[in-house]
Amino acid sequence: MDLTVPEYAYMFGFLQADGHLQQGVGQKGKLSVEINVRDIELLHKFQELTPYYSSVNERTRSTNFAETLHSAVWSLCSLEARTRINELGLPYGRKSKAIAPPSVSFSHRDYLRGIIDADGSVGYTSKGLPFVSLTTASTAIGSYACFYAGKVTGVERSLKRNARDSIYNILYWTEAAQTLSTHLYYPGCLSLGRKQAAANSLADWVRPADMRVAPDRRRWTAHEDRVLLELNNDPAAAKALGRTEKSCYIRLWRLRTGKVPLPSDR
Repeated sequence: MDLTVPEYAYMFGFLQADGHLQQGVGQKGKLSVEINVRDIELLHKFQELTPYYSSVNERTRSTNFAETLHSAVWSLCSLEARTRINELGLPYGRKSKAIAPPSVSFSHRDYLRGIIDADGSVGYTSKGLPFVSLTTASTAIGSYACFYAGKVTGVERSLKRNARDSIYNILYWTEAAQTLSTHLYYPGCLSLGRKQAAANSLADWVRPADMRVAPDRRRWTAHEDRVLLELNNDPAAAKALGRTEKSCYIRLWRLRTGKVPLPSDR
């Protein structure tokens, strides 16, 4: 599994997000991936890419989310294959918070596409706006996704767990979603067919003439925080920093209450 090869980079990203590495007694164990049967073709692709015996089977069962779930399962038992996958960064057992981008060289856009195909979404919002999103419990994966997508789109995203289930929800929409989806889902790439089709459809969206473009959010710097704290006056700080009085008031409140850290050299 050479992760500089696009297909293997994608496959590894998908396995990290949606696969399970189980360790048994002695040298026994299994790598498995279970997905909806409608996406079974992807598991056959994984089977073709793997130079060890593996199987793809279908099963039907009841879950908390559906009375009947028809799924497909890819299983691989080879110790050599499992050892390689584990060394690259897929832990045994529970791994949602532990996974991280590979430490070896890898094809970045293919790896991220694998993560998004497993744990993300591509399509249109209820209001008809294009979007690309990723849901992850891993800080390392969330940080990497924001960094890489930021380089591609020019749009920064803050990484913050939601209060309900402590998960990161990363979202790009409108033109940023179009740019990111075009970059990740290029012609002929290995991907889920339905997400490839959704990504292709985003290119057709055109911003309505009456829809304003929201300006990029200006981030606070340590220098601005120091000025704000030293002046301790919203109107004066707004004039000195070229910001609104409201933004200065909110930032000062966050600094004073510990919602954001104080500048490191204070």
